Amino acid sequence: SSAGLVAILFLFAAVWATDVCAYFVGRAVGGPKLAPSISPGKTRSGALGGAVGGVAAAVLVAHFAGAANLAMLALVALLLSVVSQAGDLFESWVKRRHGVKDSGSIIPGHGGVMDRVDGLVAAAVALYVIGALSGSADNPAQALFAIR
Repeated sequence: SSAGLVAILFLFAAVWATDVCAYFVGRAVGGPKLAPSISPGKTRSGALGGAVGGVAAAVLVAHFAGAANLAMLALVALLLSVVSQAGDLFESWVKRRHGVKDSGSIIPGHGGVMDRVDGLVAAAVALYVIGALSGSADNPAQALFAIR
């Protein structure tokens, strides 16, 4: 259905913009570290910038797709951004706990495949749960992404 496609694009926009904006805002602004013992490069400013960017990108996707409930979707996007960042921190914590720098070597210089999808997997699960709770488990995107 078109709601399913919009849901996937919305998810990708939220997660990818969160990652990109967190990186660039964190680099530009700096400031206090978010979780230095887990991931020493991440800053609070980056987390906030990532959340703002993730919400903006996801809401733009929803707007151009003709979704009716943009204010509610902005809240969903914010939650997805936070969950995505938490998923990234969780994967970093697992690697630190096991004394591993990269989760694999398939993508050299990128920390492995899990570093590319950790936040996406967490956010995808969260979006499914939100959709299932607000609609139905069989078609979770339908309730969230009703088109005008």
